[in-house]
Amino acid sequence: MSFITAEKIHNGHYWMPAGTTIEVSADGSIIAILDEPTPDTVFYEGVLAPGFVNAHCHLELSHMKGFVPEHTGLIPFLKNIPLHRNDFTDEQKNAARIEGYNELLRNGIVAVGDIVNTTDTMHLRALDQLHFYTFVETIGFNEAGANKSFDYAVKLYNDFALQEQGDMILKQAIVPHAPYSVSSTLFRLIDLHRDNVIISIHNQESDEENRYYASKEGGVQDLLRTLGIDDSFFDPTGRSSIQSYLEWMSPQHPFIFVHNTYTKHLDVQYAHSRLNDVYWCLCPNANLYIENALPDINMFISEDANICIGTDSLVSNHELSILSELYTIKQHYPKLDWAMLLIWATRNGARALQMEDLIGTIEVGKQPGIIQLTGLDNAEAKPAVKRII
Repeated sequence: MSFITAEKIHNGHYWMPAGTTIEVSADGSIIAILDEPTPDTVFYEGVLAPGFVNAHCHLELSHMKGFVPEHTGLIPFLKNIPLHRNDFTDEQKNAARIEGYNELLRNGIVAVGDIVNTTDTMHLRALDQLHFYTFVETIGFNEAGANKSFDYAVKLYNDFALQEQGDMILKQAIVPHAPYSVSSTLFRLIDLHRDNVIISIHNQESDEENRYYASKEGGVQDLLRTLGIDDSFFDPTGRSSIQSYLEWMSPQHPFIFVHNTYTKHLDVQYAHSRLNDVYWCLCPNANLYIENALPDINMFISEDANICIGTDSLVSNHELSILSELYTIKQHYPKLDWAMLLIWATRNGARALQMEDLIGTIEVGKQPGIIQLTGLDNAEAKPAVKRII
């Protein structure tokens, strides 16, 4: 049992009063929140906060770090992935994934929404140091191949579902990759697989996606042709992608829309009017890496959107650090305060991954993990994070 306090404590909701002290048990459970320190309280410089939640990551692709150049745009970036994904030995891939996992731990992350196309990350879940929501990603734009793509995803889902759970939360769901890579038939199969599971989808990461749905022109059509995919069956809708594909999904699902680099007011309003439970996951460092653009974050705030944070993969990022993502947002949106940013990175991420009963906020009975943040107000250098509980 220990007592801890700091210059400032953010509990996942707000800044707590000065002098607040947290009583923590040996297993990391919050026993009590005290108004003032005890004689044996340990004092930390900087800020204490709940452990970070990485709502969107691809640990499976960690071996491709630095392999794809920056600022290519999404379509050239996507063309590079299948060309080079397997230019590595199994030993190289596994070592990179373990390093990526350890990087998450070093950077104060306690839970991850991990995108998979294989069972190659099952051994990482078995390490039992991170909470996992594994999103089994389906890809298949050809209507005729929808059942085959879905059957493969079901097999992977069942493999993950059978994995023995230790102290950490292990969840899984079948999800679509992106609007330009999943047919309407495959969307509907995913929708029917499990009631009320989270649907996480790469959304409007490039404006070419909207252009394809509106008029069936541009870079997405070029990508499909390069991959040998016949899109003759597809009829443009005259609307943005999100206003099109949501018609194929039940509004009962919780949704995590990821990236949202080219999402507009009307798109957010459409999603909010149709869906009951919506989170918008921002991955700013990946957006800059690929498209050299950021979402309109002020617009999301004006629409009262639930924002959470992800890192994407090491193919599209230099590090797996939620604090680095927040720092990037702060650099481009300096008027946003740390109190709001920390909500996005903790409480909102936990809610988005349906883990809020255990993590995301410093409250009695929870085991959120506690991190120390230093240098948040230093404009000259990046802040630092350290996991202390």
